[in-house]
Amino acid sequence: MQAALYGPAGFYARGERPAWHFRTSVHVSPRYAAALLTVLRAVDAALGQPDRLDVVDIGAGRGELLATLLTLAGTSPGLAGRLAPLAVEVAGRPDGLDPRIGWQPGLPASVTGLVIASEWLDNVPLEVAELTPTGPRLLLVETATGAERPGPPLPAADLAWQRRWWPLREPGDRAEIGLTRGQAWAAAVCRISRGLAVAADFGHRRADRPRSGTLTGYREGRQVRPVPDGSCDLAAGVALDACAAAGRAAGATASLLTSQRLALRALGVTGRRPPPGQAVTDPVGYARALCQAGEEAELIDPAGLGGFGWLIQSVGIPVPPPLAGLAARQD
Repeated sequence: MQAALYGPAGFYARGERPAWHFRTSVHVSPRYAAALLTVLRAVDAALGQPDRLDVVDIGAGRGELLATLLTLAGTSPGLAGRLAPLAVEVAGRPDGLDPRIGWQPGLPASVTGLVIASEWLDNVPLEVAELTPTGPRLLLVETATGAERPGPPLPAADLAWQRRWWPLREPGDRAEIGLTRGQAWAAAVCRISRGLAVAADFGHRRADRPRSGTLTGYREGRQVRPVPDGSCDLAAGVALDACAAAGRAAGATASLLTSQRLALRALGVTGRRPPPGQAVTDPVGYARALCQAGEEAELIDPAGLGGFGWLIQSVGIPVPPPLAGLAARQD
């Protein structure tokens, strides 16, 4: 999986555009960026409006989210002039990207501000285990054909993670060992001097792990067999509760795990349609508002993107409003 996604000829390393293969919240609507700008402003206030405010997008794709954030922040000169946007992405910097956006393949040494991981953790490579009559075994895959067979027993660290976070009950049950995702998330959290980290991704919690796993492939807008040959994106749902525990161990001082639907609605994304009478008095404005309502509805649809999880963890500041109010209103 590592080689297929990030090796020299890997899917992302060679510069494939995510929007060509699958639809993310970033691609659906600028309202997603506007909601995150609301979070950024709240973090800025909690930090006392520092001279430099970092905003780091991990797994930035083509830099669309940061570019939209900068455009929207341009209406607030007091904020825009202090922003230090950084895209963390293994692919090369795209032509024409706003020169204010930094670009590098690895995490920065320190962050004071906001870290965003929008549909990044599902692409962090992991192992798959299958329960056999002799215990959990690593699942081996033939990279040319996708053929699978049980392999050796799990290493001790993977086995400990599986027993804690993804119990296997019957032969044939599979677990996607999220140890690497927790380590990746912890690496991001521990770089925050003061600020907030937000991971938005499709995932699950211990009580509802899918027995057959979630590993899948995407190519040209379709789900395909997850063959790790570099021809497709490979993604698997994230054990967000396990990542939350890893973040706390890495220094997070406050945590919230909620749904994208609840988080975005708290941030003003409602999907509310304009009043029908506006079609008569302001037909252009009505059409524009109707389009925005459709985009917002897609972002918060509980059967789609709205069902994604949001893991929100802060270091040195409380979870800022309006997200803090979600703590008592979990799905």
